[in-house]
Amino acid sequence: MERVTEGTRKDHRNVAAAGRGSAASRGSDGPEPAEEEHEGERRRPGEPLRAAWRPEGTRTRHASTKSGLRRFTAAFGWRAYLVPILLVVTALVVFDTTRGSGASDNGSPDAASSGGNGADEEQRAPVATEVPASPVDLDIPTAELPDGGDYTESGEGSWHVVPLAEGSGEQAGETGEVWTYTVEVEDGLDPGSYTGDDSFAASVEAILASERSWVGTGDVAMKRVDGSHPAPRFRVSLTSPETTGELCGTAIPFESSCYKSTTPDGPRVVINLARWVRGAKAFGGDDTGYRQYVINHEVGHALGNNHVGCREDAELAPVMMQQTFGVANDYVAKLNDMPGGDVGAVPADGKVCKPNAWPNPQPDGD
Repeated sequence: MERVTEGTRKDHRNVAAAGRGSAASRGSDGPEPAEEEHEGERRRPGEPLRAAWRPEGTRTRHASTKSGLRRFTAAFGWRAYLVPILLVVTALVVFDTTRGSGASDNGSPDAASSGGNGADEEQRAPVATEVPASPVDLDIPTAELPDGGDYTESGEGSWHVVPLAEGSGEQAGETGEVWTYTVEVEDGLDPGSYTGDDSFAASVEAILASERSWVGTGDVAMKRVDGSHPAPRFRVSLTSPETTGELCGTAIPFESSCYKSTTPDGPRVVINLARWVRGAKAFGGDDTGYRQYVINHEVGHALGNNHVGCREDAELAPVMMQQTFGVANDYVAKLNDMPGGDVGAVPADGKVCKPNAWPNPQPDGD
């Protein structure tokens, strides 16, 4: 097909004659003319040429008489009416996204450490923590930290793995899913308060290897590892009270430990140094028993267990009861029946249990 020039195009008949030749000269059995496209429209075979289909740079004065709006509408048809609608919808989406992206002043540590999904996630309390989302005023005498030894109030906010001579310990438990873990200590702690890294690591490993612990259920096995290749399933971390507050929250005015499912280094069992040194009043000065309890309780969260209350009066407390604050349901219920708490999880029914450190207690020992 020849290209139409400005000089030869006087009207639509001239354009057709110059660009395509006489239709009669081709005969009725000649090939169908090819479809032409211009500015988003297609000409059907056999239709006369129109100004809107001209190649760029060859517009006539006749075509220029159309207004810009009419040319736009002629070129795009019904699609032209979608443009203002799409612009309005886009503006609304941008505004809504911008409004919802701001962080709350009450943002939880979990959301900050995990790059969470906006304001909804930032309003929630840390996962499986013993601290609710908002500050509360509680009168729970058994929740107060007992008197005792000194401890480092503030560490450096980083941890080091307590090394193993062989790189990994022996597996505890012969059946069930194998859960690997490291034992870590926050940098900057005074070893004198907890008798050193090796002592803490040996205690953790012995607790989790006991048949009275989670391996005794037959559902899980435990294996201590050294380092991060491959990454452990969770990290048991001795941590200063100040750093513990940053990770677990400070709404409850009592020292506590917690489990953090999301940290830059992966799931972390945060063991509060203040509690490791001084224990809890509910245990009546049995610091060893409390240490066994707090390891089993927080690792229980790592395994997916939630808080429960005292089931039978004067019986052993379930290990997932918040015994750090007491073994009376009336006390523990106060921690749950508040905004951010697990409302109704523990009834205020007057039941009082005995302290218990183990998920699988055996009266005769291991």
